[in-house]
Amino acid sequence: MTALTPRPGIMKIAPYVPGKDSVDGKETIAKLSSNEGALGPSPKAMAAYAKAAAELHRYPDGASEKLRNAIGRHYGLDAARIICGSGSDEILNLLVRAYCGPGDELLYSQFGFLMYPINALGVGATPVAAPENDYRADVDAMLAKVTNKTRVVCLANPNNPTGSYVTKDEVRRLQAGLPKDVLLVIDAAYAEYVSRNDYESGVELVDQAENVVMTRTFSKIYGMGGLRLGWMYGPAGVVDVISRLRQPFNVNLAAQMAGIAALEDIAHTDASRTNNDIWLPWLSAEVSRLGLKPLPSVGNFLTISFGSKERAAAANDWLMSDGLIPRMIAGYGMPEHLRITIGTEAEVKAVRDSLRRFVSNHK
Repeated sequence: MTALTPRPGIMKIAPYVPGKDSVDGKETIAKLSSNEGALGPSPKAMAAYAKAAAELHRYPDGASEKLRNAIGRHYGLDAARIICGSGSDEILNLLVRAYCGPGDELLYSQFGFLMYPINALGVGATPVAAPENDYRADVDAMLAKVTNKTRVVCLANPNNPTGSYVTKDEVRRLQAGLPKDVLLVIDAAYAEYVSRNDYESGVELVDQAENVVMTRTFSKIYGMGGLRLGWMYGPAGVVDVISRLRQPFNVNLAAQMAGIAALEDIAHTDASRTNNDIWLPWLSAEVSRLGLKPLPSVGNFLTISFGSKERAAAANDWLMSDGLIPRMIAGYGMPEHLRITIGTEAEVKAVRDSLRRFVSNHK
């Protein structure tokens, strides 16, 4: 009897492993492994979620129309060119399914989000990684990897897990160098945290080109990772394609209601951004004083080099024993680093104190 055989590429996938959320035998002080919003969800979003309980027997709006309109108002976008999904993960998956297949190539940067190669392998396409320059996407290196098989280019900007970003001029140069039949996906999950003058999320480029889309999420600054809500802004043609491919009720009712409320709570979003503006540079400076090497970051996390994979593993165990959960990123090819979410003031100071004790005990 012939065994069931999955499509080519699927068995090459190393399943994505999310950040840990507990420590065996230890009370967790801070989960800092998944880049979740430090201040949690908006109280208005929580109230909307609670209100949704009475409507759980109803199917959600299949088109997420009210939510798309709210996103459009908030960001100044055409709601007709927005599509919502179960996290931006779903949108990314749909884009690859729509434009990639066996014999095609998906291009991404060396330390880019792991879901890019996973999605490519899932449809039988070949993931191609372009080398980075000092843990930062290199536009020239990416363009040099483009072939006649390239169908999709994924750029996380800012990038997870490095925290680096590519300037708006560089992103435009990347798009200009791509063939018109290659889709550029700008994954801007951390855009709300960035305040650099030379950065743009991708909105402007989407408006100027027919082969660019931007994806966003409610999982980071809006603190709604548990509800799985994301969205895409793109050309009408791409939105039409993804609308045909997505499931009919892909965004649940509670997520839609909470998302609308989260967008309205400007004060909470501002507080979340301010928290990051204060404690990201503070933690970077503090770990530098300890002799460790943090990578420059514009996200809500800090990736720290410990010099070797053994020392990084020891630091991970040390932090975990203190109830602090970082993220090991050996799966990204960075085994000598740990990624640590910027939490509250108390959490960030606990990380500093724990690392200070670690360094003094591991000379």
